[in-house]
Amino acid sequence: MEDMLFYDRMQFAFTITFHYLFPQLTMGLSLMIVYFKWKFLKTKIDQYNDAAKFWMKIFALNFAMGVVTGIPMEFQFGTNWAKFSELTGGIIGQTLAMEGMFSFFLESSFLGLFLFGEKLLGHKLHFITGFLVFLGSWASGFLIIATHSWMQHPVGFEILENGKFVLNNFGALFTNVWLWPSYLHNQAASLVTASFVVAAVGAFYVLNNKHHEFGKLFIKTGVIFGLISSIIVAFPTGDLVAKNVVKHQPVTFAAMEGIFETETGGSEIVLIGQPDMKEKKLDNKIAVPNILSFLTYQKWDAEIKGLNEFDETLHPTNVPGLYYAYHIMVGLGTIFIGLMLLAVIQLFRKKLYETKWILWSIMFMLPFPYIANTTGWYTAELGRQPWLVYNLLKTSEGASPTVSAGNTLFTLLGFIGLYLLLGLLFLMLAGKTINKGPQTLKH
Repeated sequence: MEDMLFYDRMQFAFTITFHYLFPQLTMGLSLMIVYFKWKFLKTKIDQYNDAAKFWMKIFALNFAMGVVTGIPMEFQFGTNWAKFSELTGGIIGQTLAMEGMFSFFLESSFLGLFLFGEKLLGHKLHFITGFLVFLGSWASGFLIIATHSWMQHPVGFEILENGKFVLNNFGALFTNVWLWPSYLHNQAASLVTASFVVAAVGAFYVLNNKHHEFGKLFIKTGVIFGLISSIIVAFPTGDLVAKNVVKHQPVTFAAMEGIFETETGGSEIVLIGQPDMKEKKLDNKIAVPNILSFLTYQKWDAEIKGLNEFDETLHPTNVPGLYYAYHIMVGLGTIFIGLMLLAVIQLFRKKLYETKWILWSIMFMLPFPYIANTTGWYTAELGRQPWLVYNLLKTSEGASPTVSAGNTLFTLLGFIGLYLLLGLLFLMLAGKTINKGPQTLKH
């Protein structure tokens, strides 16, 4: 049973990690495309319109990959997690069905019109199609996170005698206190990824002295969007998410921060340290006294409960993994703010395009927003364990009892091989598109 559960979780973790490499770019990029198109309508400068069409090509590649890699996850609800689907399908089926029927079709339908319908529609209607693509992609994220938020903080339901969860308050799904902070945090993080991608492509063009004017436009747009979104990820959205965890999942918060023992007189914030699960302490830690108490409760001496306050059966099943995922996310987020702030300062000093070390740094940092987003999701998912529905349904109770560990491992290896090929194909197509650059023909 343990092997079966391990491979079920590994397969879903792998497929969803690979899948989310693509939506995290499309959601943020859709907003930047709308911005480029809006700037064109306002200024009549063709460069903005060409930029919008160029990035929509990248968007379309990501969207296609997101569709292809997203479908297997839906099937896993019926194969590997059939018991979970049977018990909670009356609730999570609502939001997942809405995501497929409304958001996905809205996004995919108007994507085609944006890509191929500019001459037929005219620029104003073309802008509207781009806006509807943006609306569809952000609505999709909202409905997925509504599902996730219910699993983290279940509301508006009752449990029948047969153990099935049924919805008794549909509106509660969308007024869940967990939903809006998580959604806004996620969308801002997606915009960070898109900003770094746009700025990195611009830096590539400027450093290679090709498509130079587009390069400068992409850098300028990317670093401004990047600074704003990086700050929003930290505050207020990240702060609000953390406060939700403190209030509703205090044992998770203790594990995230590496607090093994409750500290009186204020809790320190740990910058670096390694969890020692045997001795129940952090090794080689570097910490700042009382800061965590102030950030959490705005009181320097506020008490934050440690893991010692909770029964060990309620502890997250992988405390070191949760701790490291959280600290990688926070550390990278801090670096993003610092780098983008330096870039914006140089931009306003009119020296950014000549400051090569910043341009190289932006290019070098390209993979790291993806890592930060991934570790952010790992923090949320590892923090909820050992529960599928927090405090109500354990992960071990949601797995399919009839699917063997061998079957799951075999299909996991198949996914790894297939996704490797898909990833290489995507990189080839995206690289070719970027190398070719924006088209400057007037229509």
